[in-house]
Amino acid sequence: MGLSIPVIAQDNVDFINRELEKYERELHPSAAEDEELVRRAVFSVRNKSVLFERYNTASSKLFTVVQDVRPAEVTIDFRHQATQCTCPQKMCRHQLGVLLGLYQYFGSVQEWAANWRNKKSVQFVQLATERTPESWQRMSEEVMNHLLPAGRRIESYLVTSIIDHAHAKLRRYMPLEREWQPIYKLYMELAVLNKIWSHFIATASPLHSDYFQYAMDRRYEYALDIIDELSSKSRLFATDPFYDALQQQVRTLLLQGEGLPHLRISFYLVCWEKIFNDKKRAQQELAALAETKQAADIPRDAINLLFYIVLKNYKALEQSLQHIQPKSIHIYEALVHFARNVFDHQAATLLLKAMLPHLKQYIQEVLPPHHRQLFTNTLNDLYAATELTEAEELMLYGAFGRYGIQPYSDYLLQKGRYADWVALHQLYPSSISYLESIGLKQVLSENPAATLPLYHHYAMEEIKQKSRMNYKQAVRLWKGMKSAAKKAGKTAYFEAYMETVRLHFKRLRALQEELDKAKLC
Repeated sequence: MGLSIPVIAQDNVDFINRELEKYERELHPSAAEDEELVRRAVFSVRNKSVLFERYNTASSKLFTVVQDVRPAEVTIDFRHQATQCTCPQKMCRHQLGVLLGLYQYFGSVQEWAANWRNKKSVQFVQLATERTPESWQRMSEEVMNHLLPAGRRIESYLVTSIIDHAHAKLRRYMPLEREWQPIYKLYMELAVLNKIWSHFIATASPLHSDYFQYAMDRRYEYALDIIDELSSKSRLFATDPFYDALQQQVRTLLLQGEGLPHLRISFYLVCWEKIFNDKKRAQQELAALAETKQAADIPRDAINLLFYIVLKNYKALEQSLQHIQPKSIHIYEALVHFARNVFDHQAATLLLKAMLPHLKQYIQEVLPPHHRQLFTNTLNDLYAATELTEAEELMLYGAFGRYGIQPYSDYLLQKGRYADWVALHQLYPSSISYLESIGLKQVLSENPAATLPLYHHYAMEEIKQKSRMNYKQAVRLWKGMKSAAKKAGKTAYFEAYMETVRLHFKRLRALQEELDKAKLC
């Protein structure tokens, strides 16, 4: 069968247009490398360097060769909508040249290239040479505007690839000097995040999806490494305007209208902990926040607490803590970590004590169930380093509820309240082997009589299962009960107890046999 390229092109117009649109999105006319790629692809079509060799009708594959410095073989699989090239690049001038070679049969290659070049508004190399916060901002906006067309709704699963592509473009123009590199990387990180966030809000794109959260968590972890690197370097006088710009970018991220408030506040706090930690800058930020519209999901009062800590204004801190909002406890928890990290234990104690009356409502009503265990464990570690009265400790464990069994169990052992410890583990049963690892041995040593109801409870639970294996486990528990009764001087009580057990379960032949073997009484 003869090779009719015009027919093949006409039959696959949609696929060719989609592939060219992908190149339009991925390649930026302001980037010299991208401009060179398009120029050489167009030249290969004009110079007739694209050779269409054969077409396999059975597999719908078109095999071509592009005459370059080294010839490259490009295969287009129309059935599976895929393009491959023998060169190492994922998106290359050879594949684009072949696509344009097909496009010329139903469109104008010159017009396509002209439309792509018309999107050029700035020259990245020139902006990178200027090295000012304004030029960096223009670079980030140029890249993001190209990747996020105005008004177009973006699906959340695309966020990771959009961000990665933006940073791949911007990384080409990073300063060569090592002392400037972390500043550039952090600035671009914040600029890209702010653009993504504002675009998602403006277009009602899905901000609360797992894909979006994964992408933001990933960028946050990467940014933490940059912040650590930046905080370890000495600051140059010439970088002051860039730190001012970074401060503004961090504030913009904090005050985004909605979405992942915990991550935004964490980003803000870590920057103020490690980068913007002087009092003059803190006073300027307080003034700037007062003139800015607050975010709907982050209370302004909670943010002000940060600067009261930095400025060591404990009077203002105490006054603000009188108006805690229970739904924002996670923000106050983050502030406690901040205070501890800057070694302000007085501020951390004030925050923790002010949070206490509101913890129960937050944990039981606001916090999603799958986050409660981790949150209570974290809080318990924070409160462990704080002196509390007995009433405050009971309020804390009462707020934890069933999610704070372990810390409350430790507290009861510490206070010598062994009967209450036993009652707790009857109310929330686990296993004797687990209890032995968290304090049963101490209770046996200090108050063995208190453990008798516990052994009885777990033995009865085993009997309910009605299998010989469970009966054997019940007998093992009764052996432990016998030892505890002996220590407590209640041997007669245990013998009477076992007689009652035998009488009560006289119809359970297998259990009776296990009791006879054990010779418990």
